[in-house]
Amino acid sequence: METTIKSKNPEFKQAIQEKLKGQMFMKHVGIELTHIEAGEVHAQVCMQNNLEQQNGFLHGGVTATLVDIAMGFAAFSLVEEGKGVVTSSLQVNYFRPAQFGNIIAKAKVQKAGNILFYCISEVYEVYEGEEKLIASATATMCKIDIPDKKI
Repeated sequence: METTIKSKNPEFKQAIQEKLKGQMFMKHVGIELTHIEAGEVHAQVCMQNNLEQQNGFLHGGVTATLVDIAMGFAAFSLVEEGKGVVTSSLQVNYFRPAQFGNIIAKAKVQKAGNILFYCISEVYEVYEGEEKLIASATATMCKIDIPDKKI
């Protein structure tokens, strides 16, 4: 039985768009958000040479970054205005290497608490119309106060 998770910020989509402006590492890697709903976010990266490890496969660190971003924004979509989230724990299970096409992480909040958000994600390689599961992940995201910008 699935329950609908509601956001504490009715403007969560706009808040995410604002947060994306400061996501420099995400931009550097080439990750984009492709689906944004309360408690559910999909993130995608296109396979490129600069994301490969020594055998020509997608580097595991890119997969971990992709799921961390997707699950982080899924949790962020539920917090009240003026709050943020940080990763408290992250576990990635790798099933098969990826080499081609787009890599998509589909993340959602499984349980939203007052401070902690328990998230799950599946990662797929999409190539020539076929989706292949390459990894899964779980994370705990922690709600935080947003500090003032550093000078």
